[in-house]
Amino acid sequence: MISILEEVGYMSRAVFMFDKIMQRFGLNGRSIVSLISGGACAIPAIMSTRTISNWKERLITIMVTPLISCSARIPVFAVLIGFVIPRFKVFGFINSQALVFMMLYLIGVMAALFSAFVFKKILKSNEHSFLMLELPAYKMPHWKNVFFNVYDKVKSFVIGAGKIILVVSIVLWFLASFGPSNKIKEAINTATIEASLMQYDATQTELHIASKKLEYSYAGYAGRIIEPIIKPLGFDWKIGIALITSFAAREVFVGTISTLYSIGKDASRQTIQQKLASEKNAAGKPVFTVAVALSLVLFYLFAMQCFSTLATVYRETKTWKWPALQFAYMSTLAYIVSLVVYQILK
Repeated sequence: MISILEEVGYMSRAVFMFDKIMQRFGLNGRSIVSLISGGACAIPAIMSTRTISNWKERLITIMVTPLISCSARIPVFAVLIGFVIPRFKVFGFINSQALVFMMLYLIGVMAALFSAFVFKKILKSNEHSFLMLELPAYKMPHWKNVFFNVYDKVKSFVIGAGKIILVVSIVLWFLASFGPSNKIKEAINTATIEASLMQYDATQTELHIASKKLEYSYAGYAGRIIEPIIKPLGFDWKIGIALITSFAAREVFVGTISTLYSIGKDASRQTIQQKLASEKNAAGKPVFTVAVALSLVLFYLFAMQCFSTLATVYRETKTWKWPALQFAYMSTLAYIVSLVVYQILK
């Protein structure tokens, strides 16, 4: 879509119109293209910052783009918003859940602009900012140009970021699929006996075994290790496992939760929500309350839960300094916001 808008001649005008506004936040008119692209995925959006000639403005754009809600957050938002927000009409025609969904996107935009303003004050540069571009006449797009533009960007994404995504996915798959052999065997035997006592059918038994194996995997142990850190946010060790596995891609959260709570892969959003609502902890209290769900939504809204994006930032900046800072400030922001929301609502 952005390639079509560029061919039509609109994006050049959007860049020009937004330049003065963006400069107030330490950004550039061309930053608007990256921020819009961030609504789909931060990785190609960060790659598109190469067109920004000013080092400071480009760096700030790279640092704040992941705060724009990408498509990977949508499954998490869909499940948790449906769990927390009852469906009703606002002003007689606006869906309440859709309104909250939109508010999350707006919060992400405001967080990106606020963070950009802070970076503007912190980062020092003697380089002057300027915008030089051609404003072409409006015209019908040349579809050949659109095709090659999209092809080049997809190719750079698949080859550049794809290798990193593949490696990280394999590592996280290993952590979630394997564990100490004796513990895994014990988990399988325990799950089989429990399934037999509960008179589960073959499908339910398979799901229960998968859940037990995940609990005793390396990712499961990691979830227990980080539980004291995330407990003030209302999260238990199972949510900790989901946080770890979704570091490859945020949407993995839904699949991990489905496995942990023995929900089928083909389960609908409503089925997952019903299962979460019925879950109890050791004390007999609900695991997923309104406070926990809202805390989790806001954590995913602000946190840097994407190693592929961090790797792309490294490729673009040629140092781990900026990815480390990006991970630190986004994680801190997510932790503080989730902590405040949970402690107030619990």
